[in-house]
Amino acid sequence: HHTSFDMEVVCVIPGQRLGSTTEYEAGPGTYVHNNFVYSSLVGFTHPGKPQPGQKTVLTVTKDTEPTIIPEIGSVTICKVTKVNPRFASVNILCVGTKPLRETFQGIIRVQDVRATEIDKVEIYKSFRPGDILRTEVISLGDARSYYLTTSKNEL
Repeated sequence: HHTSFDMEVVCVIPGQRLGSTTEYEAGPGTYVHNNFVYSSLVGFTHPGKPQPGQKTVLTVTKDTEPTIIPEIGSVTICKVTKVNPRFASVNILCVGTKPLRETFQGIIRVQDVRATEIDKVEIYKSFRPGDILRTEVISLGDARSYYLTTSKNEL
């Protein structure tokens, strides 16, 4: 019995097998065990839009409406949580004008703060914890952190 999660929102329970890691990537609300993606909560599956050449990201949320998740190119509103010499850590609060139901972590690396004089950027002088920033997602990063930039003029 094989269920395709590509088209529809499906109710799932913790431990329910959602698909193979050859086809899917584990998103929020899921985990990987023995090359399969499983639900980690009672909720609804929301397959992400597959990017060309990449696997579909499976997300499970407690709500039936698809959850909004940051994607490459999304303009986001973030709050700075901590700062070190190499990057600022942020919580992504909104994608576009839509508030997120769960917090996503992001990182603004020193080279992504601005477009010019990158070598002169000092994170401590650019950002402080508590600052609210407009950023753009430049990559999905690693371990649930999105890489963000503030270097575009419109941000």
